[in-house]
Amino acid sequence: MNLRLIEMSIPQADKGRIDSFLEDHPSLWQSREDLPDGRKIARVLLDAEDVEKILDSWEKQFGSTGDYRLMLLPVEATLPRPKEPEKPIEESAEEGEKKPARISREELYSDIEDAARLTTVFVASIFLSSIVAIIGILQGSPAVIIGAMVIAPLLGPNVALSLATTLGDLPLLRKSIMISGLGILLVVGFSMAVGLFLQIDPLLPEIQSRTRADPANILLALSAGSAGALAFTTGLSAALIGVMAAVALLPPLVVFGLLAGAGQYSLARGAALLFLTNFICVNMAGVLTFLFQGIRPLSWWDKERAKKMVWIASALWAVLLLALIIVMLLAKRSG
Repeated sequence: MNLRLIEMSIPQADKGRIDSFLEDHPSLWQSREDLPDGRKIARVLLDAEDVEKILDSWEKQFGSTGDYRLMLLPVEATLPRPKEPEKPIEESAEEGEKKPARISREELYSDIEDAARLTTVFVASIFLSSIVAIIGILQGSPAVIIGAMVIAPLLGPNVALSLATTLGDLPLLRKSIMISGLGILLVVGFSMAVGLFLQIDPLLPEIQSRTRADPANILLALSAGSAGALAFTTGLSAALIGVMAAVALLPPLVVFGLLAGAGQYSLARGAALLFLTNFICVNMAGVLTFLFQGIRPLSWWDKERAKKMVWIASALWAVLLLALIIVMLLAKRSG
């Protein structure tokens, strides 16, 4: 069982409100404690899938009050082992849906926001993954290329872009676009520099396979984007599932930089086309996965803004993807 501990700090004078609040939300275990400073601490142990409902209720009742504080903590284990609550989790009155089989929206947002930060670790991961990918491509070693994809530095910003679109979150959208763009520029710039100084053989199998885009790549990229989003919504290891997303993003980008630096512009265009196709599909699949998982903003006005953003982004991506497919087919026919 994937457990979470919620700790709530409230003024002593309002303890009746928190008692009523806790009675409305079944849990695996609860405790309450009066502190010397006049505050009351309530702790609730529950399944991760039940967290979002209680967080949303808290936000509606106490979210605008500065004297209240809620903290969400992961729980590795607890003894005795918890039993299922006697009172089943009821269906949401607003949505008419059962509890989501995922972590809460706030936990998901925090995880993805952390994965899309511009840090020295992110920049170092870009260069390290590029170095490993270049070595694997030039040596024709799929195992080494997979090693580069385990680092998966582009996964976080791309999943953040999908989440920002799903929630209609403009600050996160701008941040994810900036970080993704910077990551892409760093990979391309470094790979081009390597291509200038090394002799690049365009007939290498690992290069040739990433200079031709075809409709089969669309299915791969859609699967990759969905896997990356699921890694975050289910609380699984993003590093492990990130390999799937990285297979669609990093290698073709590195191949594009190597070929462009070596002056092989015709083949470089093919790699760029493959990357753009994969980039669009990864983000489309991420948005669809978040929607399928029931990721929605809390307030109705945010839901309306998010709905508009999803429609606009989906239409734009669909048009771009259609254009890329046409270019693929024309290139394949002329070849």
